[in-house]
Amino acid sequence: MKGLGAIISTTVALSAAGAMGASVERRSLPAVTVKGSAFFTGNNRFYIRGVDYQPGGSSLVVDPIADETQCKRDIAEFKKLGVNTVRVYSVDNTANHDTCMSALDAAGIYLVLDVNTPKYSLNRLEPAISYNDVYLQSVFATVDAFAKYSNVLAFFSGNEVINDGASTSCAPYVKAVTRDMRQYIKARGYRQIPVGYSAADVSQNRKQMAEYMNCGPDEVRSDFFAFNDYSWCDPSSFTTSGWDQKVKNFSDYSIPLFLSEYGCNTNTRKFEEVTSLYSTSMTPVFSGGLVYEYSEEGTKYGLVKIDGGDVNELPDFDALKDAFAATSNPNGDGGYKSNGSPSKCPPASSDWNVTTEALPSLPSPAQKYMTSGAGAGPGLGGPGSQTAGTPSTGFTNGLSPSGSGSGKPKSAASSLRGDMIITPVWCAVLVLTSSFLGAATFL
Repeated sequence: MKGLGAIISTTVALSAAGAMGASVERRSLPAVTVKGSAFFTGNNRFYIRGVDYQPGGSSLVVDPIADETQCKRDIAEFKKLGVNTVRVYSVDNTANHDTCMSALDAAGIYLVLDVNTPKYSLNRLEPAISYNDVYLQSVFATVDAFAKYSNVLAFFSGNEVINDGASTSCAPYVKAVTRDMRQYIKARGYRQIPVGYSAADVSQNRKQMAEYMNCGPDEVRSDFFAFNDYSWCDPSSFTTSGWDQKVKNFSDYSIPLFLSEYGCNTNTRKFEEVTSLYSTSMTPVFSGGLVYEYSEEGTKYGLVKIDGGDVNELPDFDALKDAFAATSNPNGDGGYKSNGSPSKCPPASSDWNVTTEALPSLPSPAQKYMTSGAGAGPGLGGPGSQTAGTPSTGFTNGLSPSGSGSGKPKSAASSLRGDMIITPVWCAVLVLTSSFLGAATFL
């Protein structure tokens, strides 16, 4: 956001009424699963056709799927657009989401959910301190709150934490959170909800971050990878935009890949990229994407303008609706890879400041959540976590059942260059040299 095995459920008709809420026909959408490099519902390939949804933007953080009136109003607009997925960047993990999640389900819409909030998130300036048990309690409480809904497509463990070459030394903490979420989901006996990361639109290390999140043993790898991309600015084409090169660069990627934000607004948006995104030129590698963004928040990316309780459709709304309506998914499986190999961890370079595969171990006080659950979350109004908890005290190359880790990681590279992932001061110094100086907190 700018600035800020398989379970197949059967269809159960609760009512034939058309109104949303308790009286809707609840379809109980089948859970989305990962097979090779693609998403599936049962044996059918699933493509994300969605929008990013956070009314209020980064200036007014509210939970859009805890407000029954608001979500019902907006779901009607989602249905007009023809979307099957929405992404929400921040939720209140103390709120009840049954009504809105049921309404989304009845409309055939899945949720991709970021688990962080402004107060409970990794601090790019001090990742080692902010990766602590208080933070993870909030993350796990969000997982608890949403794991019961079959239309939760996926969780994002982080969003745009890495935004230049210097800040890549914070990547191990992002990967550790992803590992911890996957471990927590398994430990609590939930269905295997996919967990992955949403990367910034930064070409210098996009591929390295994707490889990094997909390298190493299975227990530390992501279930998918997504990135924000604004390189297609209408009028453009598959080759002019460089999307052909992105397909080429990720042709061997073994887990699902999609665009977590797209929709350049430099010129009038016609969303001509939709045709390419759901064509066989891209579907062997990509599984669709999410258009930025549903509501206008002063950046001219909005599809609608919200005025009190009213929604006014903007020209971009019709353009996207028409683009979706004119574009079908490919027949069959879209050319996905059913069996691929994990990526190799990227070597250290001027654009990639990670020198070892070792990850921070789970903070010791957080271990109890794996067996006892996270308990009640702090919500959006909690005091915050970034300096509040007990951080990790070691490193490990796999799962960290005790939270004690295996001590300081050793490698030939770290002996020669110094181990930048174990000293938070290094990450802070590097970030201070970046062009995105003011943002210490990331969703």
